Amino acid sequence: MFKNHPKGLLAAAIANMGERFGFYTMMAILVLFMMSKFNISGTEAGKFYSIFYGAIYVLAVAGGFIADRLRNYKGTIIAGLLIMGAGYTFLAMPALITTKYIALAALLVIAFGNGLFKGNLQALVGQMYDNDQYRNKRDSGFQIFYMFINIGAMFAPFMATWVRNTFVKMQGFSYNADLPGLCHQYRDGLMTEDVVNGRFTELATAVSDGIMPTNLDSFAVAYLDAFNTGFHYAFLTAVAAMAISLVVFLLTKNILPNPVKRVKSAVSKEEIMQDAKEIKQRILALFAVFGVVIFFWFSFHQNGLTLTMFAKDYTLLGGIFPSVEIFQAINPFLVVFLTPLIILLFGSMAKRGKEPSTPKKIAIGMGIAGFAFVIMAVGSIGLPLHSDVVAQGGLPNELRLTPWLLFAVYFTLTVAELFISPLGLSFVSKVAPSHLQGLMQGFWLAATAIGNFSLFLGAMMYESISISITWTAFVVVCLLSMGAMFAMVKWLERVSK
Repeated sequence: MFKNHPKGLLAAAIANMGERFGFYTMMAILVLFMMSKFNISGTEAGKFYSIFYGAIYVLAVAGGFIADRLRNYKGTIIAGLLIMGAGYTFLAMPALITTKYIALAALLVIAFGNGLFKGNLQALVGQMYDNDQYRNKRDSGFQIFYMFINIGAMFAPFMATWVRNTFVKMQGFSYNADLPGLCHQYRDGLMTEDVVNGRFTELATAVSDGIMPTNLDSFAVAYLDAFNTGFHYAFLTAVAAMAISLVVFLLTKNILPNPVKRVKSAVSKEEIMQDAKEIKQRILALFAVFGVVIFFWFSFHQNGLTLTMFAKDYTLLGGIFPSVEIFQAINPFLVVFLTPLIILLFGSMAKRGKEPSTPKKIAIGMGIAGFAFVIMAVGSIGLPLHSDVVAQGGLPNELRLTPWLLFAVYFTLTVAELFISPLGLSFVSKVAPSHLQGLMQGFWLAATAIGNFSLFLGAMMYESISISITWTAFVVVCLLSMGAMFAMVKWLERVSK
């Protein structure tokens, strides 16, 4: 797989695994943690989720600017890993994270570290393919890089869930996704007598080794403390991942490229004007693509918000999907599994002269993402409103949907992601002017940030309107973006040649 690729590619991918591990730890547990720890709604938790994921990507612009100005990508990357590790350490301290705003401050520390790290490592990968020897392998190189960094992400939800559930078990309880919300509802005096004497007592007994609690209020306090503390300790898995990535990067950084030095040469006024015109066209093309992918990430990153809430509220857990968080392992697993197949597909098409251009692949990816939400919308027809589910203390198991619905949606979204994310990174590294590589990679991530800052809108719809209509809104967004991208394909192909 790595044949005919630069030797630094594997080293960069392994170094990036820790960041992906932390990212998917947060994807799996952040919203659930915020709702359980601070007794807030999914919409409010979604706002914190949006701020965090938006900040991760918008701060990549600052990280790219810092690295471009200093011409010190490697030092910036090391600083990013250290700062991310500090942020995850803060979140792992129950005595420190006492309010949602302190939690937000820790999240922003992680986001700043990620901003220093993420875009700059991707810029280094892009520089490997500026060499004429590897230039025609750029797309497949970024696909391989994307596949390997997701190996770390595959294990993150399992590790976080194992730590949380182990601590809950040590306190004499077992895991139940519905109970944190029910405990808060009971303590706030918002639970009806039917739910108190029915579902709440039944679940409290089930997680207490079959022994019915004599005092439900004491049980609620104890269960919430165990559940939330377990979540705190789960963040330590991300701290360990950051440490491993730091060690790997320090050991391998010498085989990664250094920034290309700018060489001054005598050029005519006409050449300067021609270069300026070309640079302007390239930047306009990049911003056109950035504008389209905003809507992909707005839809795709619902996986850690509304799709996670759907797994908790409407999905039957059990078997290979024993907890809500495990669904977040599906995407990175499929990235690792499907990437070689996608590479083979594009390679076969290239041999026949039929491989789509990178802009066309991105447009196709937007259509595939829209189809994923069509599956979700159809599968959700007839489900009760979220408010009705909360009022009855949770949906009975016999009314919950098969977990394979979510698996099908994650599968389809992952295929869309493989058409967009690694190829988008490749497009940026190919089209961006050499002296703006870090900054343009940062703007790619900033486009993701804009989509992420809007994520909470999904939670607002989820908690207030029909579940099926909520998913239909994402269908519309994706299909409109696909149309816009197809309309620009010829221009983008011309600029990127």
